[in-house]
Amino acid sequence: MEISIAAIMSMVALVIVVIISCVNEDLNVGFLSIGFAIIVGGIWGGLTGAKVMGSFPLSLFMILVGVTFLFGMAQTNGTMEKLTSYSVRLCKGNTALIPLIVYLLTTFVTTIGPGNIAGCALMAPVAMAIAARVGMPAFLMTLIVVGAANGAAFSPFAPTGIISNGIIAKMAPGLGISPDQLNSLAWKIHFNSELAQGLVNIGGFFVLGGWAWIQKQRGTSLDIDELAPKPEPFNKHQWLTLAMVFVLILMVVLPGLPAMKGFFKANVWLANMLSNVGSVAFVLSGILMLTGSGDSKAAVKVMPWGVIMMVCGVSVLIDVMDQAGGLKAMVKMIGAISNPISINFWLGLIPGIISAYSSSSGVVMPMFLPMVPGLVQEIGGGNPVAMISSINIGSHLVDTSPLSTLGALCIACAGEHEDKAKLFRNLLIWGLSMSVVGAIVCYIFFGLLGF
Repeated sequence: MEISIAAIMSMVALVIVVIISCVNEDLNVGFLSIGFAIIVGGIWGGLTGAKVMGSFPLSLFMILVGVTFLFGMAQTNGTMEKLTSYSVRLCKGNTALIPLIVYLLTTFVTTIGPGNIAGCALMAPVAMAIAARVGMPAFLMTLIVVGAANGAAFSPFAPTGIISNGIIAKMAPGLGISPDQLNSLAWKIHFNSELAQGLVNIGGFFVLGGWAWIQKQRGTSLDIDELAPKPEPFNKHQWLTLAMVFVLILMVVLPGLPAMKGFFKANVWLANMLSNVGSVAFVLSGILMLTGSGDSKAAVKVMPWGVIMMVCGVSVLIDVMDQAGGLKAMVKMIGAISNPISINFWLGLIPGIISAYSSSSGVVMPMFLPMVPGLVQEIGGGNPVAMISSINIGSHLVDTSPLSTLGALCIACAGEHEDKAKLFRNLLIWGLSMSVVGAIVCYIFFGLLGF
């Protein structure tokens, strides 16, 4: 295969970006990627700077901004914190139920919209304080919190799921996926993530001491008010915020239901407003602002601008690389060692290794997901949904590592009695091993079993 100089330079630029993202977290590689894209496109690709910047994924950017702004207000007005506190009290002092309650609560909080990082940030302080109080090792609680957060990360309402679904929507025509199928496809990918993450992390929890801890706790109870003090009741602004979150979920789910399609066809104005989760979020955010229920300035400050720009910037470089022929060259390299079944192993392993040191949603997903249509053609078949799931799961299973934001949050919140150096080492070993474990899980689930 003959590779053009433009293709080679585009791949070199991407490799440099990935290496920098692995060794220096202080540099936002999204902005760097746009700069590299302009250089590669201008010198070797025959593209003007304006043409390159036209590759900026504006639709994805707006969806991410809308959703994260809405949940920024829900976070800064205290709604999410109170929701978490009330939910923890559901165990009613039965300590053996704590792992289940924490897992389900983290899954729920992440699924409804804040995403895995915000969900973990909300849950880690509470979960680690409880773990210290009931004598559960911080390592086991980290598996529960991070596993649940990453399992639910691909919810259609969460930033990571939005990133995945936005890239999928862009490449859908090349995969033979119609716009009507995108909603159900989003839920399928979410389900695949929940299944794989749940199996690995819950399995790890039980095998590495969780089952023995639960057996020891049976019949033991604590004062629930001591374990999780009852918060103040929701005020009117927080009730309205909860209502807006419920409406967001409802307005995204309803248009995808077969029974509702006729209704939305008859009411085109409503269908136009509900065209994606971002547009709904902007309208609901406006209601919160106009009623004084949300602080827009505070919400803007907590939005994950760094990740948003990372995703969009890397997407610009990938688009230039595609036009230069670099993406096709990378597809051929991976396709040369794969078949329609084994491809899921490699798509779990390679993204997992890179993601252990880099941003899963900001760098790895925008880099690998656009390869799926080319890989399907290159290897002569394969299930594109399985490949997408392998990339998503492989890149996120490693995030229990303390090198990731989620693992680092849990270490920071661990009790004072914990040996944090040992906890760091154990999480690092677990996280890095997940690149191999994730590849095997993806091979079995999506290659052999065809989920």
